[in-house]
Amino acid sequence: MTQPLRVGLAGLGTVGAGVARLLRDNADLIAPRAGRPIAVGAVSARNRGRDRGVDLSAAAWEDDPVALAGRGDLDVVVEAMGGSDGPALATVQAALSAGRHVVTANKALLAWHGAALAAAAEAAGVALRFEAAVAGGVPIVKGLSEGLAANRIARVYGVLNGTCNYILTEMARSGRDYAPVLAEAQAKGYAEADPSFDVGGIDAAHKLALLASLAFGVKPDFGSVSVEGIDAVSLADIAHADALGYRVKLLGVARRDGDAVERAVRPCLVRAGSAIGQLDGVTNAVVVEGDFVGRCVFEGPGAGAGPTASAIVADLIDIARGAAGPAFGVPAASLAPPVSGALRPAEHYVRLSLDDRPGALAEIAADLGTEGVSIRAMNQPDHAGEGGATVLIVTHACQREALDRALARVAARPVSLAEPVAFRIEDV
Repeated sequence: MTQPLRVGLAGLGTVGAGVARLLRDNADLIAPRAGRPIAVGAVSARNRGRDRGVDLSAAAWEDDPVALAGRGDLDVVVEAMGGSDGPALATVQAALSAGRHVVTANKALLAWHGAALAAAAEAAGVALRFEAAVAGGVPIVKGLSEGLAANRIARVYGVLNGTCNYILTEMARSGRDYAPVLAEAQAKGYAEADPSFDVGGIDAAHKLALLASLAFGVKPDFGSVSVEGIDAVSLADIAHADALGYRVKLLGVARRDGDAVERAVRPCLVRAGSAIGQLDGVTNAVVVEGDFVGRCVFEGPGAGAGPTASAIVADLIDIARGAAGPAFGVPAASLAPPVSGALRPAEHYVRLSLDDRPGALAEIAADLGTEGVSIRAMNQPDHAGEGGATVLIVTHACQREALDRALARVAARPVSLAEPVAFRIEDV
């Protein structure tokens, strides 16, 4: 009988336990697809006695995940603990040093240390796989590194965080403000008690760093990704965007511009009828634009025990079949340092709260014009309060830096009653 692929699970939370259940429940179809059985040989977690809904009594127990990584009776270590450093990093490093394949769903770990870990995996002649680290069950890592490997990628973008997409979707659907919708997301388990990692754009930026590396052959580098969260998005912005034919989405965009690669996570207005504009709830979507294939859309569940386990076990099946190859599609030594360029010019949506008096709009137009920002459309939908008015502007394509300088001028004028709000309009 063919020897099973022996797996060590480091972490038995939602993800780790989900992997164990999937390997148990679908063992009859996994073995023929993998060419051999895949079995859990050892596990490690903080609490040995906790009921995880799956029988792991046949697996060896290690209190220390680093000790698990060094066991000689394992072929693969699945890191399911999370965190960019600490035990997760130490465990993966130990596994690679011991010549073990590694599968992880840890986007933060790879966004900070991916290049070094990829080099260590290559030196050891083992695989480092991370399909589950980006968009959960959506096979975008394999899509970029294998299915679209012959293409020169121009742009990869998408909705990469289900929590933010749920909040923005519900604000638009229900007409409720950010705070109560966030509380609802926390009650449903879509957002953590401390939601800053999600709503601040950090989670999406980790994923975008990996997508940019796969698409453009640059080192994953979270520190050079421009990040904005959704905290500045108001219900008024969502309603105004809808009236203009747009939806507000937290969008991650990576785009090549000569030798530079733009990487930014920010709230954007997108066309309501586009694939991204129609994306609701906690669903993730990634769009890839290749020179020969054209435009491909990958969409599906971005988190949860089932989708994440599905992606991890898909990586295990590949390893069982003997698949290896560099983690980011090209040898780690050839990954280029990311060069950040200026964002391409784009139209922008601007919301101003102004003193409703003669000459106010002329002052604003003059400030915009001074910085070379021209107005494509302007309207005044409602009053902002006693003596104030809301003014909406859609600019012609301009550099964001020029717009920011213009809006700083506006904010400094007595006619301005509140800080201006501006969002890029992304062509999707």
